Amino acid sequence: MTKGRMDTLGCPEEEPPGGFCSPSPRSEPHCKPETHMDVQGFRWVCWRVWLCHIGSVLSLGLLLVLFRWRPRLGLLARCNSCPLAFANILLLRDSFGQQYVVEVLTEELEEGSLESAGSEAEDSSDWRDTVQLHKEEVPLLHYYLFEGLRYVWMARKGAFCRVSVLNEDWTCADIYRFREGLSRLEQNTRRKVYGTNLIDVPVKSFMRLLIEEVLNPFYVFQVFSIALWLTDSYYYYAACIVIISLISICVSLYEIRKQSNTIRSMAQQITNVTVRRSSGEEDSLSSVELVPGDCVLIPQEGLLLPCDAALLAGECMVNESMLTGESVPVMKTPLPAAGGRYSPETQRRHTLFCGTQCIQAKGGRPGRGGAIAVVTSTGFFTAKGDLVSSILYPQPINFRFYQDAIKFLLFLGGVALCGTVYSIVILSRTNTTWWELVIRALDIVTIVVPPALPAAITTGTIYAQSRLKREGVFCISPPRINISGKVSLFCFDKTGTLTEEGLDVWGVMEGSGAGFSELVPDPRLLPQGPMLSAMACCHSVALLGGQPLGDPLELKMIESTGWELEEPAGDDKTLDSEFGGHRVLAVMRPPACPLQSESVSIHEAVALVQRFPFSSSLQRMSVVTVNPEGQSSLAFIKGAPEMVASLCLRESVPAQFSNTLRNFASDGFRVLALGYKTLYGQTDLSTIERGEVERDMQFLGLLVMKNLVKPESAEVITTLRLAHLRTVMVTGDNVLTAVNVARTCGMLGSNERVIFVHATPQTAQSLPSLRFHLGEGGTEDTATQSSIDMYTQGLYQGVINYHLAINGKSFSALCDHFPEYLPKVLMRGTVYARMAPEQKTQLVTELQKLNYRVGMCGDGANDCGALRAADVGVSLSEAEASVASPFTSKSDNISCVPLLIREGRCSLVTSFSLFKYMALYSLIQFSSVLILYTEKTNLGDLQFLFFDMVLVTLLAIVMGKGGPSTELHPQRPPASLLALPVLASLTLHTLLLILGQVSALLITTSQDCIWLYRHL
Repeated sequence: MTKGRMDTLGCPEEEPPGGFCSPSPRSEPHCKPETHMDVQGFRWVCWRVWLCHIGSVLSLGLLLVLFRWRPRLGLLARCNSCPLAFANILLLRDSFGQQYVVEVLTEELEEGSLESAGSEAEDSSDWRDTVQLHKEEVPLLHYYLFEGLRYVWMARKGAFCRVSVLNEDWTCADIYRFREGLSRLEQNTRRKVYGTNLIDVPVKSFMRLLIEEVLNPFYVFQVFSIALWLTDSYYYYAACIVIISLISICVSLYEIRKQSNTIRSMAQQITNVTVRRSSGEEDSLSSVELVPGDCVLIPQEGLLLPCDAALLAGECMVNESMLTGESVPVMKTPLPAAGGRYSPETQRRHTLFCGTQCIQAKGGRPGRGGAIAVVTSTGFFTAKGDLVSSILYPQPINFRFYQDAIKFLLFLGGVALCGTVYSIVILSRTNTTWWELVIRALDIVTIVVPPALPAAITTGTIYAQSRLKREGVFCISPPRINISGKVSLFCFDKTGTLTEEGLDVWGVMEGSGAGFSELVPDPRLLPQGPMLSAMACCHSVALLGGQPLGDPLELKMIESTGWELEEPAGDDKTLDSEFGGHRVLAVMRPPACPLQSESVSIHEAVALVQRFPFSSSLQRMSVVTVNPEGQSSLAFIKGAPEMVASLCLRESVPAQFSNTLRNFASDGFRVLALGYKTLYGQTDLSTIERGEVERDMQFLGLLVMKNLVKPESAEVITTLRLAHLRTVMVTGDNVLTAVNVARTCGMLGSNERVIFVHATPQTAQSLPSLRFHLGEGGTEDTATQSSIDMYTQGLYQGVINYHLAINGKSFSALCDHFPEYLPKVLMRGTVYARMAPEQKTQLVTELQKLNYRVGMCGDGANDCGALRAADVGVSLSEAEASVASPFTSKSDNISCVPLLIREGRCSLVTSFSLFKYMALYSLIQFSSVLILYTEKTNLGDLQFLFFDMVLVTLLAIVMGKGGPSTELHPQRPPASLLALPVLASLTLHTLLLILGQVSALLITTSQDCIWLYRHL
């Protein structure tokens, strides 16, 4: 059998057909973890197919049911194995062991269009087959569809690869080459290769859903049981089960159909867009026809984006709440032409994501307004497509309770087998007919393995989900409710989660090489100079309907200066003329009235002509400004103090910089640094690169802002710590600020000390190092092996009452160069600062490797990856439900976290208890029936009906209604059904009941003997 190895994220080792750039792995902001699949090729064999059809008819469809449950057997029975290149049917097997059968499809390409699609004419046979039509070769593209994604055959790799690999290695310069647009022939060819731009959520018909539901092993077993009971004349009981099953199926089909329609309406968006053709004309077409490489013209009033696109010209204000849960719109700016390899993650501030709403576009098309972007991904390969895919095709949940439930059902099956053998032996000694013998033996199976067991254990989850929804917590993955009951560690974002979203300006401290000046509490009292201009201009705030819109921090900063924002109205060139003919993005005008201070003079207006938005990976933003008439231009930078200082001239940074920053951060202030430099006349401001702007800056000073902790945070953190749940802070802020907030909200006790972990990577001049030093004035220890062993031994053994704090750079160096110490740091780490979004995700996965059940709570902005990687992700969003995480809370604080954990524990305990009760009930009834078989009798129809309807179903419904405890206790509920206490309890109860029943039987028979003896 020929087996091919396929990487579902691409085939990064070899080059694809010419014209398209070589593929390479890609880490997208919303991408699922890498999964590898084994692919085996098969070809249909006609006589085998007909033989299986005959077998299916003779077996009354049982053979088809078997093939549905075991796809591999179906293919082996009807096909021959073959190399992947010649296969017309494939068997896929993912890393979780699940198997899927997909059909290989072909697409006929137009003759002469391969070159426009990017294939190599001299070696085009490497990725296509040819057939003879009218004595001419017609190129065929071989591909298959799986979970909405298209995979194309590439002979050089010997595998089917995601079609997205053809454009994953585009550079920024490559994207700019598409600015002139594609021809219609190129677009048609690419559409045949890439497929349509549609996130198509399949909505199955009721008949198909009914067939698929009935073929579920649970319902197949019920059909078998009902048929058996009818044969045995248990009409009342069978009728009740039929009615309940029909109601259950109808409700299930209704919910599935309703959910599919809801997801389809959310995912599928079709709109008309305008694209630029290579001929220079503009063409209006449906968004379904878009392909990677299309040049899209975004109107000034904005657009609901139907694809992922790189912004090439103009600025766009975008609402990304659908993807991130973050309600604050973000400013998107043009992609740098010399930015190297394009990545949606690193260039997310230049990328327009599918499903987001472009509120406003401007500056991209002189004389016409709007913006210009190039399509980079379509369909399920977009950010929105990946999120929809995660809902439609979730990864299997690795939770011990569900795994043990399956093992326990197999155990009950073994018990049923033993009971079947016993019943055959007992009944064969009597005058029982062979037909009744078979019926009685099979009836044992339906008694030991109750058909309602899988449905009963979900009762607690359904009630918990309903209660959570009433409290404003929405769930898109109900099985995770049970998992939340086992959470042992919860991570929290800081800004907007533990602390208030908004910040108040505390003061401004100007600085230079000579030192810092006194703190100025009101920025409007600053003397005339670049510091005030930097605060007024270095931002990404825009106007929408005359109202400023942007990051709350920047809104507060502008408000504190008193300056006013003005933007060009449409294609009005008045502002361009006022500022020397430069293309003006925005104008900042000083207040009209002078303040009381005589030292303050009114500044002149400043125009923003270039903007490089904030990036969490770069930890900074910058702008280029000009004064009226455009005679002089300045560049301003704002960002993390350490980052800004590193980009400033050494002689301009005060010697007290580190100490001053440490003092502010230790007091819990949010600190930003600002810098500037003069740009000389020979510089072309319209094409200047970010790297040229953000170097050799002059340090200006510090902007100090106060970020208050939300009143609910301390109470919730205290509740979690009293319940012995670890709490961890993961933030992009300064480590000292984070430590202060951690103390304020109770993560760090007043008597608990902090150890700061510093790790440095290897450089040309030095080896990697790992250092620990005590906070709050403690002395620093050098990187000696003895000091490391002293700390790590104490951390492992838990004898030192310390918490660890580490920043993002040290975390990366620790993972790369000191992996043996990573578990020790993770076990006591409480504060993780300056963490990039991908590092937050990495932290969650590393904690999970240590067998923690990890929860994550954030506002959704930079936490999407971590929220989805965590076992329990909670997004604080105003939306009713968000695809950014399994749980979404409408409240803006973390008070939902204890509620979720309590509901999770309640659901888990309820499911656990129902499972044990129904298993015990089955074992008791099993033993009762075997005893009655021994006495040549059995329970009656109404007796079975009473047991199952009154004693079991009613109790299952009532037991699930129990709500959670009002307090969060330290002891977490068990999750293993195969633990010794559970098995011992079931065994002991079963044995005692068997003993009681046997004793009652013996006593009864002995009484009969005594009565007979006395009357004889």
